[in-house]
Amino acid sequence: MQLSFRTLRYIVETADCESVTEAARRLNVTQPSVSSAVAQAEKELGVQIFIRHHARGMTLSVAGKQLVDEARLLLAQATEFARLTQSLGDPLSGEIVVGSFPTLAMRYMPQIIGGFAKLFPNISVRLIEGDQNEILSALASGRMEVALAYDFALPPEIHGHELAALPPFALLAPDHRLAGEKAVRLADLADDPFILLDLPHSRDYFSSLFAACGLRPNIAFRTRSPELVRGLVGNGRGFSLHNVLPLGPVAYDGSRIAMLPVHDDLPPARAMLLHLARQDLRPAVRAFSDHLRNAFAAGAFAA
Repeated sequence: MQLSFRTLRYIVETADCESVTEAARRLNVTQPSVSSAVAQAEKELGVQIFIRHHARGMTLSVAGKQLVDEARLLLAQATEFARLTQSLGDPLSGEIVVGSFPTLAMRYMPQIIGGFAKLFPNISVRLIEGDQNEILSALASGRMEVALAYDFALPPEIHGHELAALPPFALLAPDHRLAGEKAVRLADLADDPFILLDLPHSRDYFSSLFAACGLRPNIAFRTRSPELVRGLVGNGRGFSLHNVLPLGPVAYDGSRIAMLPVHDDLPPARAMLLHLARQDLRPAVRAFSDHLRNAFAAGAFAA
């Protein structure tokens, strides 16, 4: 058998009040309604929930206490579920799940989320970082609703809106022989140690830049951390290529780097707003997507 939420509420309120009459008053129902629901529950469960004391109200039996403890948890979960479902279609409240590629997250997400929070203070953003494969998988499974990532290997089921074309820049130590130039060519760096941001599809993109110039990178270090790349460059361990540049020349460890345009005619990496193509975005998610697109369109991230 199954007890209704109404019956569970009657039982919990009776346990709190130790009186059917007082429970009925608090619930704004008739006393016979509560008495009947409690008696029917005891009959169907085959246990005595309450011990009746003549002129002294009611107390819980051992079985009744176990039932009421579980009922409290269930009712609390039901209340939270009702609150959640009420907010799902409300553009001004609820939680949204946003993904981002690490290099894009570091540069853009703090400003995007901060600005969005001022416009929609009742929408909370849960940010999940991941590489391109992780983001595409999370979007396809519904674990993310929208993501800021790249145009790498987009499957047909993922819709992408281009936000920005990001050309490659060379990162050099400040005492590098070419650090004072206005721009560099990859051929001028071909023999230098290369520090690779070693993430799925990113590594292929950077390798393709060398291939487009008829070169092969001299890979000295591989890392998944954009900041470690910058730190290694700043400490003279090699050069790197990045498409997303910080506003300042200082790495996380305090070392400095020079950032120079690459003079070769190379394809940019394209920052994209991604979501599942067959998915109708919830109003809260659409509000975030619009805010993100508007931020890029307005040039909010110009150096």
